[in-house]
Amino acid sequence: MKNIKLVLVVALLAVAGVVMPAQAQFRFGLKAGVAVNSLSFDSKMLNADNRAGFTGGAMVEFSAPLTGLGVDLSVMYVRRNAQWMESNQVKNDNRDYIDIPINFKWRISIPLINKVFRPFITTGPSFSFLTSKKMLNNVVENRNFDTAWNFGAGVELFNKVQLAASYGLGMTGALKWTGVTGESGIEGKNRYWTITAAYMF
Repeated sequence: MKNIKLVLVVALLAVAGVVMPAQAQFRFGLKAGVAVNSLSFDSKMLNADNRAGFTGGAMVEFSAPLTGLGVDLSVMYVRRNAQWMESNQVKNDNRDYIDIPINFKWRISIPLINKVFRPFITTGPSFSFLTSKKMLNNVVENRNFDTAWNFGAGVELFNKVQLAASYGLGMTGALKWTGVTGESGIEGKNRYWTITAAYMF
């Protein structure tokens, strides 16, 4: 828990360092989309397939005038579905999270068309807190907390609608085998694509 608090504090300080000195502009938005998840196992015995879930929540965006640099922070509900093969049997796992991605954003300026079409790129950490059951069965345990690093791109239309796609690279284990001989200790990390649409107020 101390490590989690430290990471969150460092991330928030980084956000403040980017936007506060520049008299940042502030906007609020609602967004929703599709989350396509897969698990990356540290064992060749297990192979996972991509499975679609969904996400929805709210975001705030801080941007520095003129530079196009800024930060967006979201609080999202995410349903991540997973499927893998274990001992020639198909296993399914549906996990619900509160996800908090903090993205550094660069809104690219294109003269004359900025108010109609403006691309952006993003990158930053994501902190996921499990809200569904911890034990999938008697040997597979979902972790209460995991982190990922996101890389994304998108476009803003008419200064109101943001369409974005990002890839999340899991950095910590999302689930773990706890007691099967030959499989005990195997971890699975989330790997996911997220496609969202947001409306900014």
